[in-house]
Amino acid sequence: MHDELTANDIKKMQEELDYRKLVLRPQILDDVKTARGFGDLSENFEYKEAKRAKGRNDSRIRYLEAMIKTAVIIEGKTEEGVVGLYDKVTVYIPEDDIEEAYQIVTEVRYDVSAGFVSKASPFGKAVFGKKLGDTCTVAVNDDYSYEVVIKSIEKMEDDDTAPLASY
Repeated sequence: MHDELTANDIKKMQEELDYRKLVLRPQILDDVKTARGFGDLSENFEYKEAKRAKGRNDSRIRYLEAMIKTAVIIEGKTEEGVVGLYDKVTVYIPEDDIEEAYQIVTEVRYDVSAGFVSKASPFGKAVFGKKLGDTCTVAVNDDYSYEVVIKSIEKMEDDDTAPLASY
């Protein structure tokens, strides 16, 4: 499976990868070496924690390398009045009688609590490529879905405010 990422996503991932390999990894290896010198490894909390940190860092490095290697680069530009990548979409949810706004981002940049929703999420799939005024069905799972009406589409650019997701 290939993830659709922008050139900026790849750049941000490469920066994190370089940091983890060139800065963080040597620090963690030094921490492991230092903790190893504290004595009995079976009861050495510092050593176990340093090893866990090494494992987490190595895992993230493998993840970033795989994502970069298999990524399909996309532009995400759409015409005026159509929901595209990085656009801010305001929708009306009749079921709850509320309006909500979200910015549509790639799978590696989502943060729902900050208003960034992945285009691969149920909401993103429902509204991506739709037009102003369209009614869309957001299929959360087999048992639950809800309707949204697209009230406004604000064309935006990737301004680097959407963080890289941790996993």
